[in-house]
Amino acid sequence: MNVKQVLCVLLLGLLAGCATSTIESRRAEKSAAYAALPADQKAMVDQGQIQVGMSQDAVYIAWGQPAQTLTAQNEQGTLMTWLYHGSVMEETRYWSYREVSRGGRLFLERYLDHDYNPRDYVRAEIVFKEGRVKEWRTLPQPLTRSGRY
Repeated sequence: MNVKQVLCVLLLGLLAGCATSTIESRRAEKSAAYAALPADQKAMVDQGQIQVGMSQDAVYIAWGQPAQTLTAQNEQGTLMTWLYHGSVMEETRYWSYREVSRGGRLFLERYLDHDYNPRDYVRAEIVFKEGRVKEWRTLPQPLTRSGRY
């Protein structure tokens, strides 16, 4: 990715960020569900926190729309899992060649180049049973090929 492409991606990200949903916008969208929450859950939701026993609406207000929704069935009944994604930039290094001129002659010079590409991963998962959080967990960022987070 060249500098122009990186700047374009950053600009698009900033513009998209203006249209992203926030706790405030989701609270307004689900005002009746928010009003029905107990005071302790309202305080948690306002801080973007969740806990076991919360409704799907409370989790939606706190964390937003999940990236994926999975449904499973076992002996306990039907379970729904919401997956939230994160993204890290991963560096890819490779050898490349460029023409250089020395003393009026052209040579091919080998050099180490790199690109940065986004890599998505599952950042958190929440399991619901009968519309309430049964369990949840967050997952760490994956190590990139360079061994860094």
